[in-house]
Amino acid sequence: MSKLPKISDSEWEVMEVIWLKKLCTSSEIVDALKDNSEWSPKTIHTLITRLVKKGAVDVDKTSTTYKYSPLISEKDLKSQETKTFVQKLYGGSLKLLLSNFIKEEELSADEIHELRKLLDEKTNK
Repeated sequence: MSKLPKISDSEWEVMEVIWLKKLCTSSEIVDALKDNSEWSPKTIHTLITRLVKKGAVDVDKTSTTYKYSPLISEKDLKSQETKTFVQKLYGGSLKLLLSNFIKEEELSADEIHELRKLLDEKTNK
C-alpha cells in the first residue's frame, strides 16, 4: 500500500459521506453533514476541494453538476491511521497498546472472549 494522504478530522467526516454514497454531488454531501455539524456549505465545499487536491477524492466535471467519488478506501486509510497512532503513542508496539487498553478499559465477558478468539486465530496462523 502506497503512502496515503493525511486526512484531518473534518476531512474524515466528509470522506465518510463520500465512502457511504460512493458517487455524490457537493449538495448531497452538504445535506448529509448539515444536521450533525455547524459547518456552512462554503466550509464543506472547502473540505471537498482539499480532499480533491490531496488525491483522496476524484471529481467528475463532465456534467454541469460535479460528482465526487473516493480514490482511497476507508479500510486502507483506517489501516494507515492505526499504524500512525500506534507508532506515535506506543513506539510501534501493539503489545503496549493492547496492554494499556486492557488495563484501563472495562471489558465485557463477550469482548474478552472475542479478543481471545482473535489472538488464538493469529497464533494458529
